[in-house]
Amino acid sequence: MLSKAILSAVLATTATALSLPPLIPSIPGVTEPLSSNAPPLPILQIPTPPLESPPFVGNQQLKPKKIGYFWTASGDNNHKDFLATYSLDDATFGTLLWITDVPSSGNSPHHLGSSLDGKTLVGGGLLSLLKTQDTAYYFDTTNPYQPKFKKSNRALLSSITDEIRAKPDGGFFITYMGSAVGSAPGRLVETDANFNIIHEWPEDVESTLNILGEQFNPHGLTVDWNKKIILTSDFVVPVTILKPASAIGIQKANTLRLWELDSRKIISTITIPNGQGIQDVKFIPGNSESAALATAVGPGQVWIIYPFRKNAQGGQGVAELLFDLGPRARNNLAIYSDISDNGKFAYFTLTLGNHVAALDISDLNNVKRLDDPDSNQGIVGPHYVKIAPDQKHLLVTDYFVQTGEIGVVNTPADFKAQWIDILPNGGLSFNRSIDFAGSYTNRGGAKPHSAVIFDLTDPKNPKYY
Repeated sequence: MLSKAILSAVLATTATALSLPPLIPSIPGVTEPLSSNAPPLPILQIPTPPLESPPFVGNQQLKPKKIGYFWTASGDNNHKDFLATYSLDDATFGTLLWITDVPSSGNSPHHLGSSLDGKTLVGGGLLSLLKTQDTAYYFDTTNPYQPKFKKSNRALLSSITDEIRAKPDGGFFITYMGSAVGSAPGRLVETDANFNIIHEWPEDVESTLNILGEQFNPHGLTVDWNKKIILTSDFVVPVTILKPASAIGIQKANTLRLWELDSRKIISTITIPNGQGIQDVKFIPGNSESAALATAVGPGQVWIIYPFRKNAQGGQGVAELLFDLGPRARNNLAIYSDISDNGKFAYFTLTLGNHVAALDISDLNNVKRLDDPDSNQGIVGPHYVKIAPDQKHLLVTDYFVQTGEIGVVNTPADFKAQWIDILPNGGLSFNRSIDFAGSYTNRGGAKPHSAVIFDLTDPKNPKYY
């Protein structure tokens, strides 16, 4: 029979809305030293339960109009990963409102997205697979100032959660970059309005042959709901950033997939020559041809994708070089982007270049650079970037990926959230930041990878992005 302590631990674990409890339950006095003393393993990690989170001091009285949610890893990789909620208002900027833990650790929290109604956030775990944990974590933001953990789940055929896009019916599209074991192919995962995984696309024979024939590791994701098309961009084979698979080198892709939205079928594969990892893709708002910008990480370039043009072979979708970001962008490992609502300005984070680039794309035949590519912006490791709903600020998190001893990707970072002013001409003025490393020393620091912004300035027209 189970001891009383073990039985209590199992019951407590199964009450946390995980789709599957940890393989090792939390047993006070037993699993804590196991977590801290376990040696790093190749690929898989010992599935120890998380250490309980330290107490925090939030602010339950403050009700800011602008709120920032940061999907964050505990720095020691043992304490629970968490969602940190902060004020982004001018007068109270950087005030911690609340911390919402998830019942697991070592997920390497990755991208974060909001439902269209602002009632739910979902954050993915890049490395959740390594501890055989759930890969997507959902938060109830009905009370936007004190989010609650709702549930988590995992896919059957895929893992390594990346980009997120909300569906009009309340569910999500989510790119899962790897297979169930972190190799190729990945999948485009779809949930219903209750956030249950209902499909792992593609499911038809022709599209499946397409992803088996050429490296399919979707990272970037953008949807044109009016023109009924989807674009995903293939980045890297996830397992090749980890030892021992990294011995063969990081396997980088040169392709994007164009999908038919209604059927969820892949129409065509679009190639960027020598792209060496196409990390991100986004449709340009208001563009008459539904053109999209894609980042080619190896050469440090921005390409434009015309999904309805035909190439020389008659295939649908054409890629053209739009702008070379220069020497500082070469072999950057990560270049992520965002585009203003009016389609005039685009911003790109050069993670290894310690730089945020700004482009005026109002005339696609005459793109203008708005930043000084040689300037020192005083940041380290910028990655995730979002333009605030008011279009007056840029939110950048200075952390990409650190796999520690088990991998070969350990990008430098200062673990800050930058709140950058957007000037009238689209240029940038670095202003304020939130220091996560210094604020969470009782967790070994904190690593904020991504963010969502709520703007409640107009109660009749709240914005969630």
